[in-house]
Amino acid sequence: MSNEQRGIVYAWIFAMLEGLFPIFSVFTLRQVGALYAYLFSIAVAMVLFLGYLTFTRRLHELFDKRARFDLCMTALLINLMFVLIFLGLRYTTAGNMSVIIIMQLLFAYLYFNLLGSERLGLLPTVGAFLMGLGGIIVVVPEHFSVNRGDLLVLAAAAVAPIANVYQKRARTFVSAETVLAFRNTVAIPVLLLLAWLFEKPLSQASLLHALPWIVLNGVLVFTLAKILWIEALRFTSITKLSAMVSLIPVFTLLFAWLILGEVPTPRQLAGIVPVIAGSVLIGQKAQG
Repeated sequence: MSNEQRGIVYAWIFAMLEGLFPIFSVFTLRQVGALYAYLFSIAVAMVLFLGYLTFTRRLHELFDKRARFDLCMTALLINLMFVLIFLGLRYTTAGNMSVIIIMQLLFAYLYFNLLGSERLGLLPTVGAFLMGLGGIIVVVPEHFSVNRGDLLVLAAAAVAPIANVYQKRARTFVSAETVLAFRNTVAIPVLLLLAWLFEKPLSQASLLHALPWIVLNGVLVFTLAKILWIEALRFTSITKLSAMVSLIPVFTLLFAWLILGEVPTPRQLAGIVPVIAGSVLIGQKAQG
């Protein structure tokens, strides 16, 4: 298996695990607010990452001078992206957000192909287009109208590919676990402040009821899936990986059907076809 193929496989598994996030959130958000759910999920991941780094005697990587700038930029941009999404959701719907965040593919293509030196080749370019189109078909709500919240989410989509550049660069000096431990450690104080400002007070009973789903989220989505994403960045272009994000709603549809009994609509099923076709094409080797 080539490095490129390995990166694509990692991206597939990442998308499958990320597809569980909305399912876990259905149960978690019945008990706690969105910010607290996110905060405690990444706290679980942070404990796992710091524990792993301590056990493997690699805690010093957090202070590696070669990666310091890239780690700081990663933490800054990831936090900025989250704040923009959160503020956007105060004015728009989750459906609109799901559609617009896929636009990170457009920004990645603009930054790294039209303006940069990445070259996908014809088949991967067609594949990326099909995946983006299919992802939008799957998640687009029946009534879609643009508002100021959508513009904030669009700004978050524009930030995402740049954050991935710094994550990719940091990974050349330190492990994926170090990158994630650093960015989560920086994010937690920001989330605590936002939760205190915007969320209702949290009760102990609600937290205990949500705890199993928070742990699942922290382990599967915010630990394992994020490691796979950063490892995929080592072997695959950011534009290709931005397209692979379109697989996430496809897996969410599958899990929602299997776990929640929510049957996909004919339109959503139709959207899966270009996503799968595009994922096959995007794995083709770039030419030229």
